[in-house]
Amino acid sequence: MDYAVGAIDELRPDVLFLTNPNNPTGHLIAEDDLIRLIGAAPGIVIVDEAYGEFSAGPSAVRLLDRFGEKLIVSRTMSKAFAFAGGRVGYLVAAPAIVGAIQLVRLPYHLSVFTQAAAIAAIDHRAETLASVAHLSAERDRISVRLRELGYDVIESHANFILYGGFPDEAAAWRTYLDGGVLVRDMHIPGFLRVTVGLDHENDAFLAISEQLAPKESQ
Repeated sequence: MDYAVGAIDELRPDVLFLTNPNNPTGHLIAEDDLIRLIGAAPGIVIVDEAYGEFSAGPSAVRLLDRFGEKLIVSRTMSKAFAFAGGRVGYLVAAPAIVGAIQLVRLPYHLSVFTQAAAIAAIDHRAETLASVAHLSAERDRISVRLRELGYDVIESHANFILYGGFPDEAAAWRTYLDGGVLVRDMHIPGFLRVTVGLDHENDAFLAISEQLAPKESQ
């Protein structure tokens, strides 16, 4: 955290983006640290909570009264609402910030069909978001099993897991693909990232992970 604050002091950015939870690690910035970062920034701070529904941590929205026009909190419907094709997001900010954005936004940035689908998803959010708790439970199940297999698992507050212990992550990625499982090579040496899927998909992923497990766990 001291490093991040030091970078802000050195670079003095007009706009600072904070992803919380972070991609690709899944890390969550503690609220005290978030307050410190926002306070250190000289300009506007945008806290991107794209994976916020999967986290048990508090939203930065509760800090709006404290920081006013300095803070913008953004979210997307692509993750928890399973609406990636809609390309719909939203933000919460002070009225002056919202008004300024309204002045410069494109007049037809969303089709009427996309808007209708997004409104329908929000109207039925209880059903739409019902899968979040299950996906979070599956994320935890996968994390526990990967640790049992000897992998280095980064604690995640999102719908994915960054895990490592591969001497050759590119070769491991190919082994997963050949087994019908697609994971992501984030170009972090020794690590891959898996997105939590359906139960049977997660089981297939774990089966291949057992084959690739670090030798000391076997």
